[in-house]
Amino acid sequence: MMKINSVGMIGLGVLGSAIAPNILKSGVQLLVNDIDRDKVNSITNDNIIGIDSITELCKKSDIIITCLPSTNALESVVEEIAESISNPLVIEISTLSLKDKLRAKDRLKGSDIEMLDCPVSGNRIAALASELTAFCSGSEETFSKINFILQSFCRETHYVGEFGAGIKTKMCGNILNLVHNAVTAEAIVLAMKSGLDPELFHKTISGSFSSSRVFEIRGKLMVDDDYEREGMNFSTPMKDSKIIADHAIDMNCPIPLYQTAMQSYHTAIAHGLYGLDQSAVCKVMEKATNLDRKKIKNK
Repeated sequence: MMKINSVGMIGLGVLGSAIAPNILKSGVQLLVNDIDRDKVNSITNDNIIGIDSITELCKKSDIIITCLPSTNALESVVEEIAESISNPLVIEISTLSLKDKLRAKDRLKGSDIEMLDCPVSGNRIAALASELTAFCSGSEETFSKINFILQSFCRETHYVGEFGAGIKTKMCGNILNLVHNAVTAEAIVLAMKSGLDPELFHKTISGSFSSSRVFEIRGKLMVDDDYEREGMNFSTPMKDSKIIADHAIDMNCPIPLYQTAMQSYHTAIAHGLYGLDQSAVCKVMEKATNLDRKKIKNK
C-alpha cells in the first residue's frame, strides 16, 4: 500500500497557487516550488514549505503534482524529476497536448517513475473553493490510492481510462467551456439591450435548464463588469485553443461552433483586453452592439 506523507507542488501560477493551500486538507506535509521565487514566498507559511530545487523537492515528497503553463516548462521539470535520485509518483494536472503528456510519461518511465494524467477543469475561483473537477487517467489502482489528495482541491474526481484519456476529456470539455463563455456574453448583452436588469437576469437563469457553471460563475463577472478579480487572463483560452484545434485536426473532426466562438476571443485581444479574465469577451459584445451600461443604469 502506497504511504503518502508529503506532497510536492511544482507550478504556482494563477491556478497552482490557488490549489496548493487546499492540499493541506488531505493531512499531508506540503512542499512547493516554482521558477519564480516570489511566487513561492507569497504562499509559504508554517504549514507550506518552500523548496528551492526540484531535486530536493523530489527527495522530500512521496507525490509530485505539476501544474505548468507550457510544453517547455513540462519538459524542463520532467527532466529534473527524471534525473533526481528519488522516484516519486507524478500527478500531471496541466492542460497541455496529448503528445506532450505522452513524451513526459515515457521520459519518467525510463527512470522508473510513474505518471498519471489528471488535468483539472475550473478557474481560480473554483480552485480557491476546492470546486475543480479532475479527469484522471493512467493506472486505476494508483488513482484509487491518491484520490484523497485530488479530493482536497476538487469537488469531483473521475477516473476516465488509460493514460491520455484525461487530457482528451479536458480538451473536449474545454470546447464547451469556451463556447459557453462566449454565448453567455451574447445572452447577457442581449438581455441588457432588451432593457432587462442584468443582475436579475443572471439570478433568474442560474440553476435553470438554460444555465451552466460557466454562466453562473463567469456570467456573474460579466454582470458585475469585473474582469480582474479572478486573475485568469486570455493566455489560457489561447493556449488551449491551439491544443484543441490540433487534436481536432489529428482526429479529422470539424468543430465549427467552437471556431466561430473563438473569434470573440481574438477580437477581445485585438481590443487590448488580454490581461483581463476571459469573461471580458462581454466587453467585445457590448462594443459591437453599441451598449452603454451607464445609460442603462440611469434609466
